[in-house]
Amino acid sequence: MVVRPALLYEAEYWPIKRSHIQRMRVVEMRVIRWICGNTTLDKIRNEVIRGKMGVASIEDKTRDARLRWFGHIRRGMRQ
Repeated sequence: MVVRPALLYEAEYWPIKRSHIQRMRVVEMRVIRWICGNTTLDKIRNEVIRGKMGVASIEDKTRDARLRWFGHIRRGMRQ
């Protein structure tokens, strides 16, 4: 996906709020639906579309990026 790196750019150290996560979730699902050729009128659940495409949620990817950044900072503090 091309959109995900743009959404998560420097997300490791943002002060992320729930409203930010919700907006990123909406944008990502719009793009995934567009790629699949579905619309919201098709009434297909997000989980079904994610499973069909094999895409993890944006929250999981944000958490992974934050943990990776935390590990990087922690390793730097040990030296």
